[in-house]
Amino acid sequence: MPAKDIFHDAVRRALEKEGWLITNDPLFLRFGGLDMYIDLGAEKVLAAERNQEKIAVEVKSFVAPSTTTEFSTALGQYLKYQLALEQEQPERLLYLAVPLDTYRSFFTLELPRLLIQRYQVRLIVFDPEEEAIVKWQK
Repeated sequence: MPAKDIFHDAVRRALEKEGWLITNDPLFLRFGGLDMYIDLGAEKVLAAERNQEKIAVEVKSFVAPSTTTEFSTALGQYLKYQLALEQEQPERLLYLAVPLDTYRSFFTLELPRLLIQRYQVRLIVFDPEEEAIVKWQK
C-alpha cells in the first residue's frame, strides 16, 4: 500500500466537514493487471434527490522542488485512475485535490490550465491549515 500524502488527513477532515462520509481510505481498484490505491473514496447522500454522490479523491501536496514534475506525475495518475474507475465504478467521480497555494501559483498558468481543461480533470482546491475545501472545479 502506498504512503499517504502529507495533506491526506487535512483533505479527509475537509471532506467530512462538508458532510462526506469516507467509505474507503484508500480506495482499492484492480484493473488491467494492476493494483491501484486512490487516496480516498467518499459518498454523500443528496437528500433533495434521494440518491448518492460518490467520489474518489487523489491528494497531491506539490512540495517537491519541481512542481512541473509533480504535476506530470499527478496528471498521469489521474488519467490512469479515471480509466479504471470508468470501467470498475462508473458511478464514482474522480477528483485531484491540490493545496490552495499551489492552485494559485501553478494551476492558473496557461499550460497547466489548458491540460486540466483538455483532460477534464476535476479539482478540489483545499486550504491545508484550515482543513477546508475552498473550491470544487468540475
